[in-house]
Amino acid sequence: MKIVVAGTGYVGLVAGVCFAEAGHDVTCVDVDEKKVELMESGVSPIFEEGLEELMQKNNASGRLHYTVDYKKAYKDADAIFIGVGTPEQPDGSADLSYIATVSRQIAESVEKDCLVVVKSTVPVGTNDKVEQFIKDFLIHDVKIEVASNPEFLAQGSAVHDTLHAARIIIGTESRDAEDLLMKIYEPFGLPVVSVSRRSAEMIKYASNDFLALKISYMNDIANLCELVGADIEDVAKGMSYDARIGANFLKAGIGYGGSCFPKDTKALKFLAEKAGYHLETVEAAVAVNARQKTRLFRKASDRMITFQGLKVAVLGLAFKPGTDDLREAPSVDNVELLLAGGADVYAYDPVAEDNFRKKYPEGNIGKGTMAYVESPEKALEGANICFIFTEWKEIREIPARRYKELMKIPLVYDGRNVYGVEEMRKAGIEYYSIGR
Repeated sequence: MKIVVAGTGYVGLVAGVCFAEAGHDVTCVDVDEKKVELMESGVSPIFEEGLEELMQKNNASGRLHYTVDYKKAYKDADAIFIGVGTPEQPDGSADLSYIATVSRQIAESVEKDCLVVVKSTVPVGTNDKVEQFIKDFLIHDVKIEVASNPEFLAQGSAVHDTLHAARIIIGTESRDAEDLLMKIYEPFGLPVVSVSRRSAEMIKYASNDFLALKISYMNDIANLCELVGADIEDVAKGMSYDARIGANFLKAGIGYGGSCFPKDTKALKFLAEKAGYHLETVEAAVAVNARQKTRLFRKASDRMITFQGLKVAVLGLAFKPGTDDLREAPSVDNVELLLAGGADVYAYDPVAEDNFRKKYPEGNIGKGTMAYVESPEKALEGANICFIFTEWKEIREIPARRYKELMKIPLVYDGRNVYGVEEMRKAGIEYYSIGR
């Protein structure tokens, strides 16, 4: 089947590559010529495990193509998947301008009957508007239907999540649209849940926000554990055996980040308010997460007189392992506060350094200085304090004793509970973590 994917970010590129892997003829459309050239050479513009290998394989097979010529791509497609960004606006609502741009381009380009499928995360009711918008601007006498097909991939495991998804959600308003999507996904051999368009849109938000709620709940409980002398990891273990609760998303830390949870919780909150309803649980999750991000910085501030002139080791910059994404990463909030306090920050991340440099270039920033190093040990050498923000393998494998050996003051604030409390105590380290 001839499929076109609009947008080559996490959603669009991963979808396009996986459709090609499933045997479809796929063209990925982007506005950036340099990015298209990069992808044509088999290089992925995003860091995602297994993605580049599949790109190279399907580029070579002739099933995967890239272009900036959207008119030619959309002209005779069987299905066009929209995977462009829907960034958060200042009021928390989703910015649908990219969706609108692509929709008009489709309307002015298609010359045969076509199914347009929105994979981007959009507010409930958006697909109805997209269908009408495309019909308003159609040039040729063709039949266009719009379907919803939200993605549920996690950054760091996006390819696996797409090829081995727990379920595929499709939202359609006709049997023809449903049948075509079923045919597209047939090679994947995965369960398909077919619902209305609006239900599909809501499933996406409800799923992401529920996971965000679990994380914020565990962080709230972790903070209480510290006050009453319980251990959040023991508590999580005990909870995980309950099938009603499950074992996933029970790990306490310094909050969630990335491209989905922060944006989607705020978007659903905005949607509810617009409908005259207050989602108190979601509002609480957003508030808890905002406070949690800088919890360890506040602890360190209480411990230290000042950060001025101190060497601060920052281990991990990405919001989670397996990605170079810094959107809503706790490291960003904390580094900003450290630099404002006059700290000399020495940061290590095996993947996200280049992206972080765009926000904080090396050199003097505010009252402090920013530096990047090639190993965790370089960051720790002579450091007065250490913050762990991402649990990369390279960081988890550092023996506890090395902090004592390398740091000037063995003072560690661990936002991901990488180490055991007793392990660090025995190594002679002043150690602070979350909920323990």
